Amino acid sequence: MLFQSIILAATAAISASALPTVTVAQTTFGLITIHSGSEVQNAGVQAARGSLLVNAKSQNASCDVETNFATFYIQDEELHLYAASATPQTIFVDRSGMGQGKIGYVTGAEPLGKNWETVGWSVDETSGLVFDGTGLQACPGSIDGAWSLWLAGVDTPGFNQNCTGVKAREIETTEPISCVYTQ
Repeated sequence: MLFQSIILAATAAISASALPTVTVAQTTFGLITIHSGSEVQNAGVQAARGSLLVNAKSQNASCDVETNFATFYIQDEELHLYAASATPQTIFVDRSGMGQGKIGYVTGAEPLGKNWETVGWSVDETSGLVFDGTGLQACPGSIDGAWSLWLAGVDTPGFNQNCTGVKAREIETTEPISCVYTQ
């Protein structure tokens, strides 16, 4: 009897492992910044030169279709820039004293900096993008007059002045645009 139970359990385990696995498609989305009355109200989030930006003239990305906005997805609490290729571009945050909430991205197997974190991204109950429960802020004076995005919590991150707290609101897309973004 015990022998039959062992054989039955082993057979079930082997059969289960032979079943095909189902891969769930990732939800892709764009982001807009929300801060009523500010220069970044309803501005689309862009990716360029290793940073996330708003109000840039161009993100100079190589895309399947012309666009000036980035497409994202979250997998295992990591935020990625959407691309049909197998080489992911992953968003990081540096919350250390040196990084002061810096948000950027790396490509493929590019090594992460000492204090760079990639796990902790989510979309909260109000459709706002957060990292470990913390929202974002936009700081003026970046590339070509754009505003750079930083994690909220430091008044003058990277010595930027006049930063504005923003909600980075998720806008789901059913037709994502594949891009490779500049470093």
